[in-house]
Amino acid sequence: MTATPDARLTALARGLAAPRGFVEASLVDPAPTAIRLLGGVPAPEALPVEAIGRASAELWQDADAAATALRYSSPHGSAGLRNWIAKREGVDPHRIVMTNGGMHGLTLAVLTIVERGATVAVDDPVFPGFLWALEVATTRILPVPVVADGFDVEHLAARLAEGARIAAAYTVPDFHNPAQVSLSAEKRRGLVDLAERYGFYVIIDNPYRELRFAGKDQGVAPFNESDRAIHVNTFTKLLGPGWRVGWLVLPDHLVEPVIRLRGRLDVHSSSVTQAIVERLVTADDQWYDRLAGTATALYRHRAGVLVDALREHLPDAFEIQAPEGGLFLWPRLTDDDVDPAALFRRAVAAGVVYQQGEYFAADPGSGSAARHLRFSYSDRTPDELREAVRRLASAFRAGDVS
Repeated sequence: MTATPDARLTALARGLAAPRGFVEASLVDPAPTAIRLLGGVPAPEALPVEAIGRASAELWQDADAAATALRYSSPHGSAGLRNWIAKREGVDPHRIVMTNGGMHGLTLAVLTIVERGATVAVDDPVFPGFLWALEVATTRILPVPVVADGFDVEHLAARLAEGARIAAAYTVPDFHNPAQVSLSAEKRRGLVDLAERYGFYVIIDNPYRELRFAGKDQGVAPFNESDRAIHVNTFTKLLGPGWRVGWLVLPDHLVEPVIRLRGRLDVHSSSVTQAIVERLVTADDQWYDRLAGTATALYRHRAGVLVDALREHLPDAFEIQAPEGGLFLWPRLTDDDVDPAALFRRAVAAGVVYQQGEYFAADPGSGSAARHLRFSYSDRTPDELREAVRRLASAFRAGDVS
């Protein structure tokens, strides 16, 4: 008797669900001319293409450096790159482990500290990618509301006082994806205090940290100074996602367990890409900050264009909080009679595509995300953003006619 294909898979592989709403095939067949406000993708003009070309050429013109880059390397990562990151993070370089992008860092964290079947507290709304990473260990989550100043630490404290127990808590502290808010300094300390009191870990996912338009930096010291926090970051948002280069800031006691784990997985991150990135960021101490400043100015302008266009063309349709940084806007529909799913279908027909809020709900039963839309403004020009809003306004009018 021939086994069905699924029967030859592991229970883990069979249980992995296809991502909802986050792959093109799941959308309502948008036209080729549709304006996509979908992913947190850097603007092409913000990427340092010329500098990358120079750094790459310099690497291959240096015979010794090129030979080193083509060999196996340390599972911890490039020493020079780790030293540069450690200086910015204010930690010992030993605590830095290079990763293949942010998602790899999240998965390494989960595999190291989350037992199979354990419960993990997560943002609600949540970045769906973390739930995908979490599936390698568990699908049991404790949704925690994201409010005006981020992850609701008091809510989690109340649940823990009632007897809930978790292996970890996950949040995006700066310019939350999708909710765009930032965790207050008080809550950062409070979350770490809870973790130390109850013995769980905090997984801090921080890819947008460099992209601040306004407001005060709340700092990362509470995370980097705690032995219960794992800080995940990536070069994706400033250098481009194609590099797949990120890093973990780990408590001392987790460094070797993570290294042993990755020895069973990928062994080490690409020596070549690390070598080029190291040349980029270390040749000039101010280069990376200038790059961040240029990107931030671009995204500040685009965020403003999108907010202004929504207020002009759809003045009463949304509750809008202008973002202080990051790549996303998270407006909420004000009219309860507007069906978000029907609006999305009309918007696709009108030629604009965005992410529906329901796909970010950690607790779909709460309905907290369903009336939100997530717009990414990063890789769309100002003219495209204005046109996208005009198309969205026509989708609203089509609903009024029907």
